[in-house]
Amino acid sequence: MACPICEIRKEKRFCPAIHGRICPQCCGEQREVTLDCPGECPYLQQAREHEKPRPAGQFDTASLFLQVEVSEQFTYEREHLLMGLSYALLKAVQADRTLNDRDLIAALSAMCTSYERLANSGLHYEQPLTSGAQHAVAVELEQMMKQYREAEQKQLGYSTLKNLDVLKALVFLLRLAHGRTSRRPKSRAFIDFLSGQFPEAKSEIVSPQNQEFSTRAPGLSRRVL
Repeated sequence: MACPICEIRKEKRFCPAIHGRICPQCCGEQREVTLDCPGECPYLQQAREHEKPRPAGQFDTASLFLQVEVSEQFTYEREHLLMGLSYALLKAVQADRTLNDRDLIAALSAMCTSYERLANSGLHYEQPLTSGAQHAVAVELEQMMKQYREAEQKQLGYSTLKNLDVLKALVFLLRLAHGRTSRRPKSRAFIDFLSGQFPEAKSEIVSPQNQEFSTRAPGLSRRVL
């Protein structure tokens, strides 16, 4: 039978995105472009294994907020914050399965812009987001930071978390997302990476003390929390 996408070539492989068989060429060309490929698809997994990290020159430097320094010491000191924010991203995805890497990157970018302004000038102005789904991601991240501050207040009697710390944490995750995504329109490579870090995700914030969170991103960070 002919492939249902091109209607020319013979179908040879099962595509879980359409619950049917398609030809290898359409699989390769439409993967995460027009097809919502699930992370468990063996052809998607195979393709990711052979994808090379993006050269540094291909990144838009402005999108990485290179003016914000995120030191290795910071990632050690704020390990629990980074884990909490990462899990908040995963919670947002679990609540809305239509989200993809671009949505998370857009939400993180907008929040980085807002917190950079807040850290530098004290002016609070939320950067507008293009969709309700992206706004929901930002809300989940803000909620996690509120919980983080409340936990510090309860344990220490005060909160040590500054706006600059939040900015650095968000920039770290944004760079990680850029390094992990495949850049295809419907890519969920970064999302699948996050899922792999929390295989037994609960309905509440996971305890950082009981999780080992690897945050290696090609060309961006060699830090392991």
